[in-house]
Amino acid sequence: MTHAPSSTSAQAPITLAITGASGAPYALRLLQCLVAAQRDVYVLISKAAQVVLATETTLKLPGTQQKMQAHLTAVFNAKEGQIKVFGREQWFAPVASGSGRNGPMVVCPCSTGTLSAIATGASNNLVERAADVAIKERRELILVPRETPFSPIHLENMLKLANMGVTIMPASPGFYHNPKSVDDVVDFMVARILSHLQIEQTLVPFWGE
Repeated sequence: MTHAPSSTSAQAPITLAITGASGAPYALRLLQCLVAAQRDVYVLISKAAQVVLATETTLKLPGTQQKMQAHLTAVFNAKEGQIKVFGREQWFAPVASGSGRNGPMVVCPCSTGTLSAIATGASNNLVERAADVAIKERRELILVPRETPFSPIHLENMLKLANMGVTIMPASPGFYHNPKSVDDVVDFMVARILSHLQIEQTLVPFWGE
C-alpha cells in the first residue's frame, strides 16, 4: 500500500542521512525540528549509524525499514507519511534519481568515510548516491563532519566539495550563547543547520538579538 505525500508542506522533502560518525544527538534533534516545522523528511540510516545511535542515545531502532519508519513516526509524533525511511540499496527511492521529488539534503553526522565517498562520486549505497544526485542537480547539500583532528585527506575532500558548492558545516558548536547543558550545545549546531535550510528556528538567539 502506498501513501500520498503528507499535507505537512508543499515543499519538496528534506533528506536526512545519518552515518556512523559520533554525533547522533545532532541527527535526532534535527529530525525532531524538521518534523515540528511541518517538513516531510526522507531518512537514510547507515548500519554504522544504527550502532552509534544505540551507543550515544536511548533510541533503539527496530531491524526492518518498515518498523524503523513506524518507530520514528511514533517517537517524533509525525504525521503518517511525513517520515519515510529508505534502505541502503533501495535504488528506486526518490533520492536515487535527479527526477525524484527531492529538496535539500543534510548528512548529519557525516563520517569521514562518507565524506570521501561523496567527494569521489562512489555511489556505493543510497546515502552516497543521494549526495551525488544533490551535487549534480545543484541542490543544497550540507555535510556535518564530526572528527578531530582532521587529516590532510579529510581537508582536501572538504575543500573539493566546498568548491562544488557543498556546505561543509563541522560539528563545532559555539559557546557564546552560554549553554547550560549538552542539549544546549546540540541545539547550537541544529539551529545553524536549520538556518541554512531557510527554516525558522528559536533554539538559539540570532547574533545581535
